[in-house]
Amino acid sequence: MQTVVALRRYPLKSARGEVLKAADVEPTGLRGDRTWACIDSLDGTVGSAKHPRRWGRLLDVGTTMRDDGPETMLTLHVNGTSLRAGSAAADAALSKHLGRPVRLSRELPPDARLHRTLPDEVGMVPDWMGGARPGQETITAIAGAGRVGRFVDFGAVHIVTTGALSLLGERMGGGSVAAQRFRPNLVIDAPRDPEPGQELRLGDVVLRVVLPTPRCVIPGLSQAELPADLAVLSALARHYRIPVAELGRAACFGTYADVVQPGRLGLGQLVR
Repeated sequence: MQTVVALRRYPLKSARGEVLKAADVEPTGLRGDRTWACIDSLDGTVGSAKHPRRWGRLLDVGTTMRDDGPETMLTLHVNGTSLRAGSAAADAALSKHLGRPVRLSRELPPDARLHRTLPDEVGMVPDWMGGARPGQETITAIAGAGRVGRFVDFGAVHIVTTGALSLLGERMGGGSVAAQRFRPNLVIDAPRDPEPGQELRLGDVVLRVVLPTPRCVIPGLSQAELPADLAVLSALARHYRIPVAELGRAACFGTYADVVQPGRLGLGQLVR
């Protein structure tokens, strides 16, 4: 019997997420998930910890979202100070924290792009990035911005399973690997990941798996209570490089899903 054992959302792209007991699932994902981003005031790119030197400190920023009204309201927690997203004070605090001028936005830029640094492992460079080299800095489009209409990398919902986490831990020498490293929305107690094209029924909610999730540098970075662990990236490069649709091969962990039927979802929900 498969169930939802963890539920998270990430209101601000690349900031810390919220642990939830229940969430409304909208056509574009969990309500409030990845609906805000930091926009670089100098070049207009979207802030992402995929480029740790520029944006890694976003992972230190806490988030709290109220979603009990017609509009969501996001509060950021920056260096011990709580600030409402969208205020000049929040922009100023984030700019100081990140060391670069930024503004918070809920509006997707027409050509949403982000800076990224490729991992140092050859196996972590996706085939579709052409002649890109390990460790190279580059700018790429955010595919999910057009597909979903949020600051997501591709799919509306990101899923990992306990079985996949256990296998990764075994391949890394027997230790446990925290799901939080992969920033999923759902952790499902299941022996393996669902396949692309498979539909998951979680009460009223229906999700359709789209693709395995290509991984970037973030799982190896320090996040909240988790220390940096580059061995995670090495294991992904060695054991998890697989075909992704017709795009080529990439190191993947977890799956992306789109929402077929919205609804309410909670911890312990059966997955069929």
